[in-house]
Amino acid sequence: MKIIGITGGIGSGKSQVLTYLEETYGAACCQADKVARRLQQKGTRCYKRIVEHFGSGILDGDGRLDRARLANIVFSNRAQLRILNEIVHPAVKEKLGEIIRREEKKGTKVFVLEAALFIEENYDALCDEVWYIYADEETRKRRLMASRGYSEEKIQGIFDSQMSSSDFFTYCDRAVDNCNSFQEACGEIDDVMAQLGIEKIHK
Repeated sequence: MKIIGITGGIGSGKSQVLTYLEETYGAACCQADKVARRLQQKGTRCYKRIVEHFGSGILDGDGRLDRARLANIVFSNRAQLRILNEIVHPAVKEKLGEIIRREEKKGTKVFVLEAALFIEENYDALCDEVWYIYADEETRKRRLMASRGYSEEKIQGIFDSQMSSSDFFTYCDRAVDNCNSFQEACGEIDDVMAQLGIEKIHK
């Protein structure tokens, strides 16, 4: 089974790439953030450790984690973000290992793992190669303001908490340019998949 890692800054179009790989190449796709959310549900080990550190002020009226409140804390404070990552990511990696083993047993040919903190949290150790989905900051900012309604201040705080483009280019095995039309990015992806000997499921 070929395991491909997908990473890049927020707003770069990682989810689009996952959908394309799933629909065009039959890849089994997994997003580390979704795994993390499941592991942070009320009553879980991660949930208890997060509340113990950050306090009950990050909970909503039903006692669940209020992700917006938590994000406001960690994206403006690198030390707090590091603590949150130290709580969540080891549990996520353990769960991902289980998911990957299950897909291998099923005979899956291509498994794609997406994570924003791919390099920082060493998710690359789970993969055969890692792709950087690249889009410049202005493009990403425009997308985030349009799709999520984020303020410029919030976007900049998130940008500052993530790796720089130069670091992504240094650590990743390949880069896919998603600054312009997604059709162009798909053309790059098709070229890479052809190099890897992976065929489309519908020709």
